[in-house]
Amino acid sequence: MNEYQTGIEGMRGLLDGMENPLASFTKALYGDRFQAYYQECIPALDAIEALYGRVSEKDQMLADMSGALVESANTRLAACRKRQREAEMIDISLIMAVYVLPSILRYEGESSRPLCDRVLADWKEAFPKSNLTAATFEEVEKGFHRKFCYITTAVCTSRDLPDDCYELQLLRSYRDGYLSSREDGAAEIRAYYDVAPTIVKHIDRRADSAAVYRSIFTDYIRPCLTMIEEGRFEDCRVLYRRMVEELKERYFYSA
Repeated sequence: MNEYQTGIEGMRGLLDGMENPLASFTKALYGDRFQAYYQECIPALDAIEALYGRVSEKDQMLADMSGALVESANTRLAACRKRQREAEMIDISLIMAVYVLPSILRYEGESSRPLCDRVLADWKEAFPKSNLTAATFEEVEKGFHRKFCYITTAVCTSRDLPDDCYELQLLRSYRDGYLSSREDGAAEIRAYYDVAPTIVKHIDRRADSAAVYRSIFTDYIRPCLTMIEEGRFEDCRVLYRRMVEELKERYFYSA
């Protein structure tokens, strides 16, 4: 197999073998899983780097490589039933955001950034509703050391659930996959982070904070989890937004 074929086949395979990516996207597992994934990418990235240094039509070569990846994503989606495609797209978006693009950037070759930029451009053209951005492994990994979902984290903490519990993993995956890829999704997430820490701080000061968190779980978090599990992603978005607005009204300006 020549370098061109190695690169094409490697790009087509970047989404393979990654069923249920949420399962390994935890603070305990992500580092090792990423390193293993990156090692599997190296032959393809080596071939692309060699081609990039040799061919005169670099833009066309990168377009061919990027096109193979987009084709692979479309093949996965086409294999799903219509009602399953949105959930599959969330998985694909998660794989792209936390494995594929960080691996390309980790390689640090002359072709790495141009390839990453081409993938982002072609991905946006193929999936117009997506809002995929490129981050390094280090940037993704740092996320595990922040309070991703302030209100949900506070609720889970009040229930003695760990930081990598199913509830938080599912909502983080929803945020990083579906919500981040929606139009205005990034702005909605930023707006949430502007108010959520203050809401949590004021609830924590209340003598009945445990009861408040139980009510939040019953009224908002549990229904949101069910909606995600059933593929009702936009319904979840509406309910979670309503939760934030109602909690802001009740607790944001508390003394």
